[in-house]
Amino acid sequence: MIKNISNLGDAAVYCDFGIEVNKSINSNVIKYFNSIKEKKFKGINNLTPSYNKLIISYDLKLTNFNEVKSYVESINVTDSITSVSKKIEIPVCCHEMFSMDIKRVEEKLNLSREKILDNFLNKEYFCYMTGFIAGMPFLGDLDKNMRVQRLETPRVKVPKGSVALTEQFANIYTFESPGGWNVIGNTPIDVFDSSKEDKPNLINPGDTVIFKEITLDQYKNFNEQ
Repeated sequence: MIKNISNLGDAAVYCDFGIEVNKSINSNVIKYFNSIKEKKFKGINNLTPSYNKLIISYDLKLTNFNEVKSYVESINVTDSITSVSKKIEIPVCCHEMFSMDIKRVEEKLNLSREKILDNFLNKEYFCYMTGFIAGMPFLGDLDKNMRVQRLETPRVKVPKGSVALTEQFANIYTFESPGGWNVIGNTPIDVFDSSKEDKPNLINPGDTVIFKEITLDQYKNFNEQ
């Protein structure tokens, strides 16, 4: 549960669930996030969940820190509204034109390309949070023998759709952007679609993701199916 609730600036509440990053703690973050979002407490205008924190922003004209803090403390997460998590299959092409960092990952992990991809593809991933760029999912947890540090020098441009690894997480770049994660493939799916105003994210916190490898031809023809 929440370890501490404090001020964050003039108009935000910082809810600290602890220092560990694991599914149990993150599930509590998601429960509070869903409960506050669904009940629409007056004055709260934004919620930002992370692995083990929840930031609640509010309008000072409508409420204040003490009111929001009291509201959060009154929430019984056993009775809270929780969204139904989904299991989502993401196609990924690991052709050499997309797996820009596979050789680096091989060297760092002392594993062959085949073993890395076999380990990566035969696992379910839990979405802890989305962020950094719109809709980017942070997916855990990679096995310990699959954990590799970020690039020493981040790229100025990582292609949209890149599937990448760093430490205990995998992610998907929803837009072309700078980044330092180890890219091992690319998906033809739009994981974030701003035209869907109500639900732009394909993957949301609490969802489970599995990756399915596709060939380069399947990748090229994916959106024509």
